Amino acid sequence: MAGKIRIGISGWTYPPWRGVFYPDDLPHRSELAYASRALRTIEINGTFYSLQRATSFHKWSGEVPDDFVFSVKANRFITHIRRLREVKKPMANFFASGLLELGRKLGPVLWQFPPSFKFDPALLDEFFSLLPRDMDGMAKLARRHEGRLPGKAALKPRADGPVRHAMEVRHFSFQCEEFVSLLREHDVALVVADTAGKWPFMEDVTSDFIYLRLHGDEELYTSGYSPSALDNWEKKISRWAKGGSPRGTKRITPAPAPTKSGRDVFAYFDNDVKVHAPFDAMALARRLGMDPRYEEPPPGRPEAKRKSRTKAS
Repeated sequence: MAGKIRIGISGWTYPPWRGVFYPDDLPHRSELAYASRALRTIEINGTFYSLQRATSFHKWSGEVPDDFVFSVKANRFITHIRRLREVKKPMANFFASGLLELGRKLGPVLWQFPPSFKFDPALLDEFFSLLPRDMDGMAKLARRHEGRLPGKAALKPRADGPVRHAMEVRHFSFQCEEFVSLLREHDVALVVADTAGKWPFMEDVTSDFIYLRLHGDEELYTSGYSPSALDNWEKKISRWAKGGSPRGTKRITPAPAPTKSGRDVFAYFDNDVKVHAPFDAMALARRLGMDPRYEEPPPGRPEAKRKSRTKAS
């Protein structure tokens, strides 16, 4: 049985998307509801820059369909400032800030590291041992928070189930078999990050799910994906979801991961500068048999509008 495939975007609040992805007359407060009908998952990125309120997580959960899932980007105080040193309390603060309010709509937690952060097996091993593996474990860790939260702490699980973790790295010292083995040992997914060659591109499978971040294959954050590029990702995702290993993947380890009955796949487009992300995500989702569920379609890409005006004239 194939795993569940979810295609989405990194964040949803971008002023340039107004009149392009979001209809001009759509209230700003309705943007998440609209985006969640176009796609099946979204990364919450505001959590990276600052801790959010538990009331915000509760509100977001109520605005999306029942089968929708949020991934949550971990706070940069842990990954970029403390750089995994003395992070027990900061991790407790992060998990107490409201993630538990998402309940069954909580997807993987994304841990992104800066380009200056080098591979340190001992440090990573200690960090991985701190990660909560289920909702009860998250609640237990959250109860150790320091009280440095923007609002009331969320400390009670609203659902049972596992908590998944994915790691995105940006230093080439991570391109080693020891890193891949460490991820597999701790059941943490290696983020397959398409960054136009700027940072490491590794497609090793290290957990029971796949996590993709598509930042742009030609120009970071700016370029859109061509139909052939989307076709290629569709083939890979379909193969991963069925538990196999796609042909031509770029792995650090010589042997592919063992075949499974199925793997869940999460893919997020982060090429948002020129409003490519939502349209590329919808195009890939359609290739995988997932149509949008909104009532009013997006106004359209800027280039599509220009072409239609040219033809009309």
